[in-house]
Amino acid sequence: MTRPVRVAIVGAGPAGIYAADALLKSEVCQDPGVSIDLFERMPAPFGLIRYGVAPDHPRIKGIVKALHQVLDKPQIRLFGNVSYPNDIDLDDLRSFYDAVIFSTGAEADRALDIPGIELDGSYGAAEFVSWYDGHPEVPRTWPLTAEKVAVLGVGNVALDVARVLAKTADELLPTEIPDNVYQGLKANKALEVHVFGRRGPAQAKFSPMELRELDHSPNIEVIVNPEDIDYDEGSIATRRENKQANMVAQTLENWAIRDVGDRPHKLFLHFFESPVEILGEDGKVTALRTERTELDGTGNVRGTGKFTDWEMQSVYRAVGYYSEELPKLPFDVASGTVPHEAGRVISGDEHMASVYVTGWIKRGPIGLIGHTKGDANETVACLLEDRAAGRLPEPSTPAPEAVEAFLESRNVRYTTWEGWHKLDAHEQALGAAQGRERIKVVEREGMLDASGA
Repeated sequence: MTRPVRVAIVGAGPAGIYAADALLKSEVCQDPGVSIDLFERMPAPFGLIRYGVAPDHPRIKGIVKALHQVLDKPQIRLFGNVSYPNDIDLDDLRSFYDAVIFSTGAEADRALDIPGIELDGSYGAAEFVSWYDGHPEVPRTWPLTAEKVAVLGVGNVALDVARVLAKTADELLPTEIPDNVYQGLKANKALEVHVFGRRGPAQAKFSPMELRELDHSPNIEVIVNPEDIDYDEGSIATRRENKQANMVAQTLENWAIRDVGDRPHKLFLHFFESPVEILGEDGKVTALRTERTELDGTGNVRGTGKFTDWEMQSVYRAVGYYSEELPKLPFDVASGTVPHEAGRVISGDEHMASVYVTGWIKRGPIGLIGHTKGDANETVACLLEDRAAGRLPEPSTPAPEAVEAFLESRNVRYTTWEGWHKLDAHEQALGAAQGRERIKVVEREGMLDASGA
C-alpha cells in the first residue's frame, strides 16, 4: 500500500482522541502514514469532558490541552455535527476507510429497578449532568424546587451531582456555566442533600481528591454518621491493598468525629443504606425508603430487615451510565457494550472485518478518563496487526476528499477543527465580557454559527 492507512473514528471524546494518538505514535504512521477522520455528533469535540465533567473541575478539563495537541496534528481531520448512522453509516464508512473505530462512550442513565422510580421528582444523574453542562439536546430548565434531595450512588458522578445541588449559583458563576444554568441554580431550594450507599466507607468509589473537595465550599457542611464507620475483614483488606480506598475511608472517619458546623447547606453521606423504594403522593416524590445493611465479612453486605423512610422531594440516581446501541453493530444489552475481543468487534462467532471499539462502548462506563488510553492502545494494536496480516478489506473510495463530497451531497452542516477554534474563541470572548474565563454556548445552531459551519 503506497497511500496512507485511512481510519475513521466515530466519537471525538477522550477515548477516540487517544485512539488517534496511538495511531500517530505507531510505526505505520511513518510508513506508509495514517490519515484519520474523527466523526462527532456534537458540533464540538471532547465528549465527556465538555458534557460530563462538572464545571467546577478545571483540573480535569485541563486534559483538553493534551487532547488539543493530538487534534492539531496534520494527519487528523474533525467532522463535527455528523450523526451515526443518520448522516453516515457503517457501509458508508467502510467504503471510505481501511478501518473504523467506534468510541461513542455512554451518555444515558443505567436503569434502577425499584418501585417509584418513575415518579415526578425522580431523575437520572446523567440527565442532570447534561443540563448543568449545557448539552444542546436536553431542556434548558431544570426543576430545582426540592428542599431535601437524595442522591443514590457512591461514585464521582454522585459527588458531582450532590456538590452542584449543595453549592450556591454564585459559587459556580466563575465557571463556564451558561446563563440558563446559572438562573436555574439561583432558584435552587435545596438545603439538605443526602447521598446514599448500600455498602460501607471502604467500598465507596469516590476519588480521594473529589471527596475532599466537598469540604472546600464555604456553604456546604459535610456530615457523616459515626455509626456508618464500620469495617470487616474484607474491608480491612481493601484498605490495605488500595491506597485510594484507604484515603477515602480516612477522610470519612475524620468527618464522622468532628463537630457539625453552621454552614447553611447540609450534605449527608450515608452508608449501609440500600434504596428499596421511592415513595410518593399524587405522582410526586415524598420520601426514599432504604433498608439498613451490614457487612458479611467479605466486604459485601446483607440486608438487616430494618427500613427507614427519609423525607425527600426529589431523588437522583447516580448508579452508572449506559451506552446506546449502535445500528449494524452487535450489542450486549446487559453490559451496554459492543461484544469484542481486545477491541475487535465480534458478531456471532466471527470478528467483523475492519470494525473496532474503544472506551466505554468497549468496556463499560468504569474508571477515570485516563484509563481509556490503555483501551485505545490495545484496540489500535489489533487494528495494525490485522492490517499487517492482510485482514483489512480495501475501501472502494479511499480519497480523503470523497468524504467531504459525500457529506456535502447529504447537506450535512459539519464543523471542523478550525471551526472548533472559532467556537472556542467565541466562548472565551463571551466570558471575558463578564470577567469569566468562558461561557459555554448551549444551542446547537449557536455552536454551528460560531464555528462557521
